[in-house]
Order: sequence, then structure tokens, then C-alpha cells
Amino acid sequence: MKYLDIEKVQNRIGKRLVTNKVAKSIFFLASSFGLIVLAILIYRVIADSLGFIDWDFLTGKLSTRAENAGIMGAILGTVWLMIIVGPITMLLGVGTAIYLECYAKKGKLQSFIQTNISNLAGVPSIVFGILGLTVFVRGLDFGNVVLAGGLTMSLLVLPIVVVAAQEAIRAVPSHLSEASYGMGATKWQTIKNIILPSALPGILTGAILSLSRAIGETAPLVVIGIPALLIPFPGSIFDRFTVLPMQIYYWTLDSVLVAEYANLAAATIVVLLVVLFVMNSVAIIIRNKFQKRY
Repeated sequence: MKYLDIEKVQNRIGKRLVTNKVAKSIFFLASSFGLIVLAILIYRVIADSLGFIDWDFLTGKLSTRAENAGIMGAILGTVWLMIIVGPITMLLGVGTAIYLECYAKKGKLQSFIQTNISNLAGVPSIVFGILGLTVFVRGLDFGNVVLAGGLTMSLLVLPIVVVAAQEAIRAVPSHLSEASYGMGATKWQTIKNIILPSALPGILTGAILSLSRAIGETAPLVVIGIPALLIPFPGSIFDRFTVLPMQIYYWTLDSVLVAEYANLAAATIVVLLVVLFVMNSVAIIIRNKFQKRY
């Protein structure tokens, strides 16, 4: 009997090892396929952009002639959009997370709010565009200006910041806050001096993800009517504007008629990727610095 039991165990172990190898091979092939497609896409974009990215392209205005077109207006519009989205999402997102984790009483209301925030993170971006069109563009009569676009994109990425900040606050060891209370600190002093500094790396991670999504979204801006016309450079939050993803979208459509617009779209994609890479690199450096400190 013992010999048979050992034989059965060995057979089971053999089957599990085979299953493990098969699963490992499938996951490796899936990852390799995704990386190969990504490499081909990046190669194609870079190849199509060669010869079109120069100083005149980066500093020039939009033009009806492909050879004279530039993206400085789209770059400035993207910067202005981030000036609105960044502070609003950080203040509202972190503030909401602090309230839900440190002040709100556990109960049905808190659970209801938490559930809805989690659900909002999965809502299609075009729905937020319709909300922005209804509330900010028409309801408050802002028009399709930087402020309306920034507020709309802030609503889109706000749930990401809230959820990430909540997880970061929950990850702070409870004995740190208990020690602070034991030394006579108030709740706000404990939050400001103990919880927030310890949770800052996780909060910054959420901010990185939210800004990266906001800078690459197109659907909400299409809905609220952001143009890609020959408009002046935006100089304030009340000016009309366009952004890099919108310019890529319109030039891709125009490439059906004029082939050079496909090259302009590819060049703009490269610029957008560089901007995202720089933003993420700076944010990761800041996050790692605070992580080492705290």
C-alpha cells in the first residue's frame, strides 16, 4: 500500500510539473507576442517620423500645408491641461482618501461612496466627455477652453488617485499613528506628520498613472469639441486649445487624403511618448527619493 501511495504521489507531482511547464510556456509566448507587437509598432512609428521631427516642427504653428505644420500649439495646450489636472486631482483625490480612511465612520454610507469610486474607475472615458460637455461647456458656459477640458479630464482620472491614495494610507503601519496619538498629537497632526509622508510614494504612483492617462486621452476632448484648427497659442486657462492626442487623431484622419499627414501623426506620437517618458521618469525619481527618506 505504501508503495502504491508513493507511486500515486509521484504521478501527481509529474502531472503538476508538466502543467507548470505548459502554463509557463503559454505565458512566455503571450508576453513575447505582446512585446513583439509593441516593438513593431514603435519601429513603424519612429520610421515614419524620421525627417519630420525638427526644430521648426516643434516650434511651428498648425498649417494647412503638411510641410509647414508644427505642434507648438498642441504642446502648450497639453501643458496648460496638466496645469489644471495635476493640482485638482491631487487635492481632491488625496483629500477624499484621507476623509474616507481617517474620518468617515465605517458604515453603509462609507461603503456606498467607496463602491461608487471603484466603479467610476472603470467607466468609459467618453462618458466623462459627455458629463464635461453637459456641465462645464454648456451648463457653466465655459466653452471648449482649457478650463473645461482640464476639469473634464480631472473627473476622468480622479478615481485612480483616490484608490491609489487609499491603498497607500492603508499600507502605513498602524503602530506609527498609535505612537503619535500616545505622544499627545491630534488626528490632523498625525495625518500631516506621520501618515502622509509615509504614504507619499504610493500617492505619487497614483498621480503618475492618472496624469499619464490624462495626457493620452482623446475621447473626452472630442466630445466637448476641442478643435484642431489654426488657432493661436493658448496663453491662459480661458483660451481655446488643442493637445497632442487630438492632433494625432485629426492628422490620422487627414492622412487618408494626404499621405504626409501620417508622417506628421507619427512624429507627434514620438513627441508624446518622449513627454510621457520624461514625466514618468521625473515622478519615479521623486517617489524613490521620498521612499528612501520615509
